[in-house]
Amino acid sequence: MNAEFAFVDELVPGIRWDAKYATWDNFTGKPVDGYLANRIVGTRALCAGLHHAQEEAASRGFGLLVWDGYRPQRAVDRFLRWSHEPEDGRTKQRHYPRIDRAAMFRQGYVATRSGHSRGSTVDLTLYDLATGELVRMGGHHDLMDPVSHHGARRVAPTEAENRAHLRAVMETAGFVPYASEWWHYTLQDEPFPDTYFDFPVTTGATPG
Repeated sequence: MNAEFAFVDELVPGIRWDAKYATWDNFTGKPVDGYLANRIVGTRALCAGLHHAQEEAASRGFGLLVWDGYRPQRAVDRFLRWSHEPEDGRTKQRHYPRIDRAAMFRQGYVATRSGHSRGSTVDLTLYDLATGELVRMGGHHDLMDPVSHHGARRVAPTEAENRAHLRAVMETAGFVPYASEWWHYTLQDEPFPDTYFDFPVTTGATPG
């Protein structure tokens, strides 16, 4: 494994995480290929950026909860195969209520070559430091719908304000937002802009 990768929680103490694709709580309805442990991995540059973001979030009364970081290419390949499987309805209402599976790729919610596989893209949200509760964002992770877009009109004012807080936090730390997903940010100066990795996320020693 490349020495430039690490477990995010080891380099950003106190960060919270829930690696959705290592669980049954994701749009495929089961753990995804390549996610063998509920840990978040990313480049060391990503971790440094998240450390900065965590400090900025704390100054606003928030903490960070990370849902995904580095994503093995084999997981992306699994998403593509899943999109061609018959619809069973198990996750449709929660994750893609108004489109079919194949439209996830056509509309840019899922990519055949994901920035996550380069190791410096992250999916995350905010929680309230005082209560520990996730803040309201007007939609959950991987809700593939226009309501998830930055500037979506069907979002309540408080939810829009929370999205703006997250965006300000991440942009201050050197991240760039993705227009269609309020939770998705990529490090502007990512170290591997043209490399897509495929090592699995496992337990054990720190990557590298």
